[in-house]
Amino acid sequence: MRVLIVDDEPGIRKTTRIAVETAGHSGTEAPNGLRALKTLEEEAFDACFLDVKLGSDDGLDVLQKLLKVQPSLPIVMFTAYANIATAVEAMRRGAFDFIPKPFTPDQIRAVLAKIEKNRALESRVRSLESQLADASPAVDLDSTEPAVQRALQIAFKAAETPATLLILGPSGTGKSVLAREIHKRSAQRDAAFVTVNCPSLSRELFESELFGHVKGAFTSAVADTMGKVAAADGGTLFLDEIGEMPLEIQPKLLRLLQEREYERVGEAKARRANVRVIAATNRNLADEVKAGRFREDLFYRLNVISLTLPGLRDRPSDLTRFAESYRKFFAARIGKKVASFSPAVMTAFLNYGWPGNLRELRNVIERAVILAMGESIELADLPDELGARSDPAIAVGARVTIEALEAEHIKRVLAFSRNLDEAAKTLGIDPATLYRKRQKLGLLGGTGA
Repeated sequence: MRVLIVDDEPGIRKTTRIAVETAGHSGTEAPNGLRALKTLEEEAFDACFLDVKLGSDDGLDVLQKLLKVQPSLPIVMFTAYANIATAVEAMRRGAFDFIPKPFTPDQIRAVLAKIEKNRALESRVRSLESQLADASPAVDLDSTEPAVQRALQIAFKAAETPATLLILGPSGTGKSVLAREIHKRSAQRDAAFVTVNCPSLSRELFESELFGHVKGAFTSAVADTMGKVAAADGGTLFLDEIGEMPLEIQPKLLRLLQEREYERVGEAKARRANVRVIAATNRNLADEVKAGRFREDLFYRLNVISLTLPGLRDRPSDLTRFAESYRKFFAARIGKKVASFSPAVMTAFLNYGWPGNLRELRNVIERAVILAMGESIELADLPDELGARSDPAIAVGARVTIEALEAEHIKRVLAFSRNLDEAAKTLGIDPATLYRKRQKLGLLGGTGA
C-alpha cells in the first residue's frame, strides 16, 4: 500500500515511515495539513496516518478535508493528547482508527494489517455482489466431449499459476463462467474478480474505465477515479471480448502485462498493479492481427496459454444434460411442476444449430417452463425457429430417405453417448468415419470437436 504520513514532528514521521516500509509498504511524508492536501490531490493513497495536533492546524479539520479529496481513504489518527473524547470525535468525523502516542512499530504494523484485511473484505463483497447480479443455475463444468475435457484440463492446470490465459470460443459458450472458476482455483481467489466488457465502451471511456483518471482530466472528470485495474489489484482482471478493444488502448494493456505498470488518464505518474489477466474473445485474433485491428505483440503476450470452448452444437452429449439442469432450475424458481421434455422437443434441440449457445439454451428453456401447460415441455412451448427445425416424422418405416434416417439416428446416438468413441462403437463405425459424417451432416461448428 501507499501510505501518507502527516505529522509536524520530523522524528515521528521518520519512525512511522520506517515501520510502514518494514511492513512492505511505501511511505510519503507531509509536515502539515496544507502539504498533505496538496500531496493527496496529486496522487492517491491507500492509507494515512494523521496527527491530531499539527502546529497551528487542527488535525480533525484536516481529516475532513482529506476525506473530501479521497472519501474512501482509511485515516488513522495519533496524538500525545489521547483521551476518549478525542477518539470518539475522530471516529465520528470518519477516522478509520486511533493510536495514542507514544506508539510502537508493532502498533503501526497491526493497524496496517487491519486496513489490508478491510480492503480484501471490500473487494470480496464487490465480487460477490457481481456474482449475485448474474444469478444463474449452478455452474456445470463437467463434460463428456473430448474437446471440452481438454479445454477444462488446460484451464484448471493453468489456474494454479499466475500465467495469462486466453479463452476462445463463440459467444454464449460460458467463457466468463470458466474465467470465474479459474479465479476461484487460483492463488488470487480471496481477492477481487473484476470484469471489463470491452465492446460496451467508447475509446475515451474505455481508457478511463480500465486505468482510472484524475480530477480535471476531461470535462466530466469531477473527481479522481481509480479504475478497474486498481480494483483488481491482487486479484483477477477479466477482459471480456478483448478482440473488440480499441486499437489505441492496446499498447497500454501490453505495458500492464509486461511491466505491471499503467497510468491514469491525465496523470504522468506510473502506477503498479499486481493483477492476473484472463482474456476472452469470439473473434479469430490471428485474423484480426492480419487485418490490422489487433496488435501482434499484444496477441502473442495474451496467447501464453489459450484454450477453446466449442459451440453447443458440437456438444450433443452435453446438450441434454444442460437442458435438464436448466429445466429443474427454472421449474423450481417459478414454482411449476415441469418434469420432462417430450421426445419431439429433444429431437428439436439436437437438430437446432444453437447460434447463441448456452445463453440461448437457457433463455429457450426459461421461456418453455413459463409457457408449459402440463408436466412435459412440448414443441408448442418452443420458439418457432426451434419447432420448425424438428421433424418428429423421421422414423423407421416412414416415407423418408435413408440419408435422413441415418442423420437422425447419428444425432440420437451422439446425444446419449458419453463420448465420440462410445457413439462410434454403438454405430459400428470408427471415430474418424463418425467425424466425417458429423461434418457432412453439419453437426460440426467452426472449432470442430
